Amino acid sequence: MDLKERLHNHLTQLVRDRDPYFASAGHFYVQQYIRQQLEQWGTVETHEFQVRGKTHQNLILNLPPLGAGTSSPILIGAHYDAVPGTPGADDNATGVAALLEMARTFAAEPLRHPVQLVAFDMEEYGLLGSAAYAAKLRQQQQPLRLMISLEMLAYSDSAPGSQRYPAGLERFYPNRGDFIGLIGNLLTIPDLIRLSRSIRQDGTPCEWLPVPNRGLIVPQTRLSDHAPFWDRGYRALMVTDTAFLRNPHYHQASDRIETLNLDFFTAVCRGLIQGIRCL
Repeated sequence: MDLKERLHNHLTQLVRDRDPYFASAGHFYVQQYIRQQLEQWGTVETHEFQVRGKTHQNLILNLPPLGAGTSSPILIGAHYDAVPGTPGADDNATGVAALLEMARTFAAEPLRHPVQLVAFDMEEYGLLGSAAYAAKLRQQQQPLRLMISLEMLAYSDSAPGSQRYPAGLERFYPNRGDFIGLIGNLLTIPDLIRLSRSIRQDGTPCEWLPVPNRGLIVPQTRLSDHAPFWDRGYRALMVTDTAFLRNPHYHQASDRIETLNLDFFTAVCRGLIQGIRCL
């Protein structure tokens, strides 16, 4: 089975209503699917956090480095919850599917760095899972080589005018929504360059944006699980198809597998895996 088929198979399991309160059966199913997939490659840890008296779970798989390796892990995260009333194909079953394939790849062929793969809950309620986890890492004084948030990876549109931007950025970036975007804090500039080069080498257009001051001047750059890591001083970036700035199905009942470009998605995953290997 090739990468595209495996990604599609993950999507068929993940794409369903899975809000933790309004679609708790779907949410539990997806949580168990992620756990079962990650358990093929090692022990899955559960990081529990409380929201309004209810316990939520981030699922974590730690993969060792090649040989002696280095001590600072690369953390790769994706949120598995979805807003009520949407099956959340692009948002964010695509991020989770990519996370699961990275687990497979980096377990089989380890990196120089340890890798920590985290499936975050409660992103749609205000980045609550990633905020709780980033606070825990900072409290434990855990260094990170880099945090990568996988946030909507599979919607593309090559029509002129299909890509929108926060005010001012349209002067510097293409007006066709057929690229993958990398958005990082200033500490990540060397990583943005390296990852974008790897993705482009695989034939996929890639644009990158470094943002100062934790992204506060462009609030749209903070809308995923990297933002709590920015706030705590970590080197962090988001990989995204730009969500509502391109995808008309964002947070809609129509966010389904058939709206995605699986060839684009596969190429993005391949380029990312190759790029992360070079960090």
